[in-house]
Amino acid sequence: MENTFEESVYREISYRESDVVDNVIKAEDVKLIGVAKIDVEEDVHDGVKIILKKDVNDNLKEIKFVCSCGETKSVLLDYSDE
Repeated sequence: MENTFEESVYREISYRESDVVDNVIKAEDVKLIGVAKIDVEEDVHDGVKIILKKDVNDNLKEIKFVCSCGETKSVLLDYSDE
């Protein structure tokens, strides 16, 4: 696998609680919920992209597998004690 990890930090937003009309999200309905680092790895033999989503402390939060056919599977990791 080719590793092209860059230390880019992205803001995570949530708009799930707002009323979305005609695929338009209003700025006042968007809430900043945190930040994340994104890493994309691509396996050139099988056509599968692996997207790793980490928090700012480098804790892995999500692993997403994206096939070249368009199918996507995700694994969400929860580190809480509950």
